[in-house]
Amino acid sequence: MGIKRQLPEFLAGKVSAEQYARWLSRKAAAHVKRDRKRDFDGAIGAAYRDAIHQAVVMSGGRDAYTGEDLHWDLLSQYDNEKSKAGRSVYKATFGLLPTVDHLDASANAVSFRICAWRTNDAKNDLSHDSFLDLCRRTLLHAGYTVAGPAISATNDAVSISSEP
Repeated sequence: MGIKRQLPEFLAGKVSAEQYARWLSRKAAAHVKRDRKRDFDGAIGAAYRDAIHQAVVMSGGRDAYTGEDLHWDLLSQYDNEKSKAGRSVYKATFGLLPTVDHLDASANAVSFRICAWRTNDAKNDLSHDSFLDLCRRTLLHAGYTVAGPAISATNDAVSISSEP
C-alpha cells in the first residue's frame, strides 16, 4: 500500500511514514464511526484522513490548546496490559501522546485539532469556548488572575462540511 499523505517534516526522525499512516487511518476510522452513530452524513474515511492530516500539518507538532510539543514517538506504543497493571500512573506517561480533538461536530460540519491526550481528556465534549471558560473558572478558583489574550489567538481548525 502506497502512502498518499506525506509525513510532515516535523515528524521526520520521530515516526516512520508507515507508523504515521497507520495512526492517521485508525484515528480517521474511529472518528468516522463516532460521527456516523451521530447521524453525520459527511463522515467519509478519505475526507477524514485528509482533514486530520491537514490538522497535523497545521499543528506543527504542538498541542493546539497548550502549545506544548507533542510526543509523536508515543504513537502506537500504548500497551493495554501495562495500562491494566499501572493504571493512572502508566496512562500519565502518555499525557503528551498526540490525539485528534473533535473541535466541533454539528449536523453539517466537523472540525479537527491535534492536541495531547490529557488535554483531550480534560476538554472531553466541550466546545472550544466552553473549554476556555472551564479553564478560566478553574484558574480563578485557584486564585489566579485571568486576562484575555494580549494578541489575537488563532482558532485554526480543519473542517469538513456536508453542505454543498
